[in-house]
Parts: sequence; structure tokens; C-alpha cells
Amino acid sequence: MAVPEGSTAEVRRPKRALAVVVGIVFVDLLGFGVVIPILPFYVRSFAVSDAVIGLLAASYSLLQFLAAPTLGRLSDERGRRPVILLSLAGSVVAWTVFGVAGEVAAVAGTVAGLATLFASRMVAGAMGGNIAAANAYIADVTPRERRAGALGLLGASFSLGFIFGPALGGIAASDPVVGAADAALPGFVPTTQYSLPSFLAAGLSLLALLLAVRYLEEPDRRRGPNERTSLLATFRDALTDPSLRGLVIAFFLVSVAFSGVQVMFIPFAADVYGYDATQVALFLSYLGVLGALNQGVLVGRLSRVVPPARLAIAGAALLASALAMLPFSPELGRLLLPWVGVVSPELAWLLVAGAVLSLGNGLLGVSLSTLVSTGASDDRQGSAFGVTQGAGSLGRTVGPPLMGVLYVATYWSPFVVGALVVLPVLGLLVSRAR
Repeated sequence: MAVPEGSTAEVRRPKRALAVVVGIVFVDLLGFGVVIPILPFYVRSFAVSDAVIGLLAASYSLLQFLAAPTLGRLSDERGRRPVILLSLAGSVVAWTVFGVAGEVAAVAGTVAGLATLFASRMVAGAMGGNIAAANAYIADVTPRERRAGALGLLGASFSLGFIFGPALGGIAASDPVVGAADAALPGFVPTTQYSLPSFLAAGLSLLALLLAVRYLEEPDRRRGPNERTSLLATFRDALTDPSLRGLVIAFFLVSVAFSGVQVMFIPFAADVYGYDATQVALFLSYLGVLGALNQGVLVGRLSRVVPPARLAIAGAALLASALAMLPFSPELGRLLLPWVGVVSPELAWLLVAGAVLSLGNGLLGVSLSTLVSTGASDDRQGSAFGVTQGAGSLGRTVGPPLMGVLYVATYWSPFVVGALVVLPVLGLLVSRAR
């Protein structure tokens, strides 16, 4: 058996192991992407404020924040494979329950329906902590000097999930598909524009689970110590570690900032551009294509010649710029791109802002993960990724309610505030590089 240089893990076929975990994450994230276009409209179907969209996103991230460090530590102690299998099984249950929330509301009232919606999202969030185990798995089977490229492939699998997932979700929510499903499925199966994408997401998570059961190999590596520490102690230790402190803060702030796009872009596109779920899905797929190219190809090549700290600085600068200009895309398009004839100037600038956003997010996300991996010992990769992913989840817990309230007040404010929040991250990264 080959042991990659700079790694303590041993697998029979390292390249196959990398491909398998990336493929499993892709299928799972494909299911996650399916529900993105319908989620804000699903919430609005309950006749509640748009601020609930932010709260729903926060409930997912809060449980991910609580679960990610624990799942990361357990993957160090008990193995990567069991943690990934458990989380995939939980996702199947969560997305299935998510799809019946509308029917619960029709039978038991709006409060019960919303409670079902929130409960399912919280279970899905807890299971989403498996990303720490997936990152650690890649670190196990990849030499340190190649981890940026390998982690970029994992990031590309996220982007590919957002290429095909929203597109599949938009198709599943379309009137012809809903009508065909209603005619073909038994009467007890809910067939709405919200339930069908949810059930599709559950099916994709089930497929990922079956793939993992069949093909995912547990690396033979040095296990981390069997420690029992509280969540607070885990974060306290990370914040006192010079190699992790700045990265934990960066993950938190970037997640707060980016939540403005993650949560409020779909209402923005609906309210400012008049887009429906299918049109939003097409734009998200465009971002996914760019993300896959950036993280799967560009970042890996740049990382061979540019240190990850410098790539992270460039990514933070581009992300802040994109967030600041995105809400003003209609005005900027009419001002700067009036000559564009293929599409409207307003859409043209939205496409430009999306491209800059994708590039900045790709450079920053992969580079931060690489810095985490190279800064942690080989037997604590899961713990390191768990705490930084947990910090990101905490940011996505704080950010969505804040951004939802800001959006209700002024539509452009979540994006501009997000750009301002990225500026301290840029300062941290510059200081770290020096």
C-alpha cells in the first residue's frame, strides 16, 4: 500500500479514494442545490415575513455550528467513513420531512408547518457537519504540497452541485413536471412545486449513501487522541493556537458576509429583476459553472506558483468588490454597458458581478482550507476542519437573520454590509502573509 509523502494515511488506491469522496460530496451537494431555488418561495407560501427566510437559514447553520466540531473530532477518533455514512443517512430523513411541511401546515396549521420546516432544516444542518470529515479525508490521502489542488476539487464538487442542483430543482418545480407527477404518483404522496424538489434531494442523498457504503474506503492512519472536550473548550483552544486563530476568525467573518448573497440573492433577483424560481436556478447554475472552473482548474494551477496566503488575499479583495457592486447591477449595467446587445445591460453587469464573486469566493475558500490543513498536525485534521467549519457555520447562523432584516429595510444593504465585513478579513490575511 502506498502512503503519500507528508501524509499518515494509507489506502490501496489514493487517487480512487480522492475521486470517491469528491463524487460522494458532489451527489450530496447536488441534493442540497436542488432545494435552493424553491426555499424562499416555500417560506413565502406560508404567508410570513421574508425575515423568516433568514431565520430558516440560520437554523441550518446553528446546528451545523454545533455539530461540525464534534463530527470532525469523531472522524479523528472513530474514522472518516462512519461519520460520513451517518450524516448522509440523516440527510435522507431531513429532506423527506422537509417536503411534507406544506401538507402538515394544511392539516395542523401554519405554526405546525413552520415547525416541521425548521426541524427538518436543523437536522439537515447537523448532518451538514460532515464536510469537516470530507476535508480531513482528502488531507489524509493527499500529500501536503498537493492539498490545495485536491481541496479545490472538493470545492469544485460544491460548484458542480450548484450547477446541476438548482437546474434540477427548477425543473422539478415546473408546472409540467408537477402535473405529470400528480397524475403518476399515488394520492398519498404530496406533489407540489415544493415537495417534489425536496423528495428529489432526499433521493440524491440516498444515492450518495449507497455509493459511500459500496466504495468509500476508510484510510489506515494514526488516530487522534480519544478526548472529550466541550464545544466552548474546542473553540477556546483554536483561538489560542496562533496557526488557527486568524483562520477561525476569517471563516466566521466571511460566512457572515457571504450569507447576504446566499440568503437574500433569490429575493433580490425576484424583486429587482422579476425572476421566478426557474430563472434564478439558471443564474445559480451559471455561478456553479464558473465555480467549478475556478476551484477545480484555476486554483490548483495557481497554487503551484502562488502561496495560498497570497491567493487568499486576492480572493478576499475580489469578494468584497463583488458584494459591493452586485445590488447596483441594474444601474451599473445601464451606465457602463449600454452598448451590450446580446443581453440587457442590467443582466450583463449581473453576469460580471457574478463572475467576480465566483472567482473571489473560489480563491478565498480553497486557500483558507489549505492554510487550515497545512497548519494542523496529521492526527488532528478533522478537529481543525471541524472548528473552522464550525466558525463558518456560526457566521451563517448570525448572518442570515441580520441580512434578512437589512433586506427588509433596504434591499441593497445586505450586500454592502457584507463587503464591509470582508475588509477585516483582508487585513488579517495581509498581516498573516507578512
